[in-house]
Amino acid sequence: MTATPSASLTAANRTSPRQRFVQCASPGGLHRVAYTEWGDPANPRVLVCVHGLTRSGRDFDRLAAAFADTYRVICPDVVGRGLSSWLTIPNYYSVPQYVADMVTLIARLDVEKVDWFGTSMGGLIGMGLAGLPGSPIQNMLLNDVGPHLEGGAVGRIGDYLGKPVRFETLQQGIDYAALLAQSFGPLTPEEWCEINTPLLHERDGAWYFRYDPRIAEPFKATTEEAVKAGEAALWGALGATAGPVLVVRGEQSDLLSRETVAKMMAQGKAVSSVEIPGVGHAPAFLSAGQIDIARRFFLGAGADAS
Repeated sequence: MTATPSASLTAANRTSPRQRFVQCASPGGLHRVAYTEWGDPANPRVLVCVHGLTRSGRDFDRLAAAFADTYRVICPDVVGRGLSSWLTIPNYYSVPQYVADMVTLIARLDVEKVDWFGTSMGGLIGMGLAGLPGSPIQNMLLNDVGPHLEGGAVGRIGDYLGKPVRFETLQQGIDYAALLAQSFGPLTPEEWCEINTPLLHERDGAWYFRYDPRIAEPFKATTEEAVKAGEAALWGALGATAGPVLVVRGEQSDLLSRETVAKMMAQGKAVSSVEIPGVGHAPAFLSAGQIDIARRFFLGAGADAS
């Protein structure tokens, strides 16, 4: 029987997410993964929301609040980002390590199955996990990402990834992060402040990004052969994914092409898609209309949201 969250507890947690940590392991040692938790902690219905390359789990605050009456929503900071530890060996900043960390996190949650919302890198992690035998992922939303990534967009990301930047004020950092993420859509200054403030921290009178700049090392060291092997593995994982998958594409995305979306629908078992006009990579899912796309998919038990 599915537990029903109490109204009072849900109301409190919608406005006050709980900050938690779980200890994970890599070949270089132990590290902590931070995550925020929304909704009734006794609710067995869990939605895991995983962010993009340099972002944080706080990108999902609005979406988590909107789903907290139905789900226990878990929003991790992938290792090397947000409040999570930095790895001692940067070569392990890769999808296999992130998948292993998510397996540990899900074990901490003490549930057998989860639904998954993955933006960009978070979608790559989701595909990697969903394609494994016995995967806990049931329904999966991939936000502007697929097994094949367009080279121009990967190059654009590589141009800024890991470069040392220092800001005199928090607002300068918020504005710079908004410039890097301008393809998210026409967000208001308040919305940029909401999602970009958690990306920054103050040190010695200046402001810096929280993410480990060494995540750029394996990113930039990737060879053409490794890219092809990784893409093949992700296509295989998508084909092996049993549950429903919704691919959300930003109309102006330079990372996920319409051709790749069509191939995903052809090769996946139960893949549907929807395109959001007026945005690129990746839709921010702050607006009520975008959140409703996720609501119709997940609460419709994976029904086609397009």
